[in-house]
Amino acid sequence: MTLVWLSDLRLEAGLTGPDQGPPLVLVHGAGMDLRLWDALLPHLPRHRILRLSLRGHGRSDAPPPPYALGTLIRDVERLISHFALKETVVVGAGEGGLIAQGLAVKRLDLVRAMVLTGAATRLVPRPGDPEDECARLLGPRWRDQPALAQVRAMLEATRPEGRQGLAAATASADLYQTTASLRLPTLVLAGADDRKVPPDLQRELADLVAGAQFQLLPKGTHLAMLTQPQAFAGALGAFLTRIGHV
Repeated sequence: MTLVWLSDLRLEAGLTGPDQGPPLVLVHGAGMDLRLWDALLPHLPRHRILRLSLRGHGRSDAPPPPYALGTLIRDVERLISHFALKETVVVGAGEGGLIAQGLAVKRLDLVRAMVLTGAATRLVPRPGDPEDECARLLGPRWRDQPALAQVRAMLEATRPEGRQGLAAATASADLYQTTASLRLPTLVLAGADDRKVPPDLQRELADLVAGAQFQLLPKGTHLAMLTQPQAFAGALGAFLTRIGHV
């Protein structure tokens, strides 16, 4: 992992995989960081994968809040350009799904397709104590999840500026109309046990984008890429194969 110096801040990022591999950009949601995708990487050995920690998350700089959604979209856009990636597939989880949608609207020249998981066109922040947050992220059997310690570590590492800034960025964001205008290959991958963004809301998101595919992961949580990485990677890999991004 490295800190990428942009004009106004440093963002934590990691670039792995073969130089000529089809590029994937992985964007996490609130309270998480680039470690969210650790369990997924071994299942995608042929792809060039860019992971990042949003401002205020992980080791990225934490400017004073509030943040704007457009600023977060611009951060990801600048990282993609920094690493000279083109024709990317952007995978957005939770609030990262809002960023993926916004980036696709803004830069179709950079975004070939998108995968949205635990996402919607609007996500209202729901403050809660750490146990409530773990339950929303890890589902009804959250105390027994092997990933619990890792999720807690990411939540604890997220600074207050990051939490407040991202909450401000998403509180008033509603991408319904702009997302409905998109025409690009899209997979909405929902966990059946997602307590943060119920599968029905994610199905509505899939219905909004012409030709989008909806897939439900049985027993999948909001963080299925971490708790069910093999099933998540299988669904993602099948989508990438279908669109020729292999």
